Amino acid sequence: MAWLEQHPTSGHYHLCFRWNGARKRRSLATADGKAAEAIRLRFEENVALLERGRLDLPPAADIMTFLLSDGKLAASPKAAPAPPVRTLGEVAGRYLAALGNGSVEANSLETVRMHLNHVRRKLGDGFALKDLTAADLQDYLDTRVRRKGKKAVPLSPVTLRKEIASFRACFNWAVHTGLLAGPFPNRGLRFPKGEDKRPFMTWEDIERRVGRGGLAAAETKRLWDCLFLDLRQIDEFLAFVKGHASRPWVYPMCVAAAHTGARRSELARLQIDDIDFQGKTVLVHERKRVRGQRTTRRVPLTPFLEQALRDWLAAGHPGGRVVFAQKEKHGHQPQEGEPAIPITVDDAGWHFVETVKGSKWAVLRGWHVLRHSFASNLAAKGVDQRFIDEFLGHQTEAQRRRYRHLFPHQQRQVLCGVFGG
Repeated sequence: MAWLEQHPTSGHYHLCFRWNGARKRRSLATADGKAAEAIRLRFEENVALLERGRLDLPPAADIMTFLLSDGKLAASPKAAPAPPVRTLGEVAGRYLAALGNGSVEANSLETVRMHLNHVRRKLGDGFALKDLTAADLQDYLDTRVRRKGKKAVPLSPVTLRKEIASFRACFNWAVHTGLLAGPFPNRGLRFPKGEDKRPFMTWEDIERRVGRGGLAAAETKRLWDCLFLDLRQIDEFLAFVKGHASRPWVYPMCVAAAHTGARRSELARLQIDDIDFQGKTVLVHERKRVRGQRTTRRVPLTPFLEQALRDWLAAGHPGGRVVFAQKEKHGHQPQEGEPAIPITVDDAGWHFVETVKGSKWAVLRGWHVLRHSFASNLAAKGVDQRFIDEFLGHQTEAQRRRYRHLFPHQQRQVLCGVFGG
């Protein structure tokens, strides 16, 4: 026989019962007398089933739990342990380690690291990502937009979107690997209005705009960032580099950049076997055109580039399989059996600046000016866009729009055909 007792303070009912001469007692967590009585009646029905053998009591089972659960539980259920709190610092560190397995280029990895570092400085490494809200992201954007970039101007919406994209990729990776749950809360974020990138301009166009005066230093620098070199200027620049290069490999690498449109990271990976002197092509290894996949593209080998590469490989090359390498480098000890030290992206950037320092060419942005000069000159000559896309790889519609202004004669012919002249 089971009976009820009511606690004098809480008012909750307790179910009491004797089993094998021992008194059992269990709180029903309710002060409702009708509900407690219904539980007691159900409990007594289960006692009767147990006595008639319709229920089997498992060994070492808790009798009260067993009967109150209609014979479904042998012991009180235990709450599942709370999942560990994943912090921004932990998730970001594990994500960067995962990217470091070679799935992305080294310079792309550093860009992601830089973006995540901005987020970590604002939110803090101890921030619990399960609590991340759109308000946190909007606050981050509103704070970042007030910061000045390298050119002493507010960060562009493009930069801000890239930072949020890197954070989103990190968060989604954590979801896919089971570290986090739920979607990244970026819905409804408001970004500042941006401006289209200025079209590429000739040296003369930029000098004319700067010569009018009234431009701040940052604005002048942004104009020079839009520079592309025409064919005459490319020849002049390469002649300068040949006589002033800070290292022997700088000149042939500049020629390769100017005559193939390859990125400096692609040139740093170039191997001697990628140069087909018989077939007159250069095989460029890509890592940006298809995400998660390494692709290649072939670019014709111009006579000028062929001669520069032949001269370099015959007279200046230090050995090994990589095309652009050096015999020694400050702070680097060659490994045993290492014939030469491959050129890194940072090496290329530093020596480009050293080569042009103090000259008229110091206004050049860096290696990338040779890439978009390559594309701009092809566009200006009316080369089919499909060829340009094939030579450069990873072309976007936004990039194509920046080159379309380089058909002035064709555009004028169209208008003159309508309005005369």
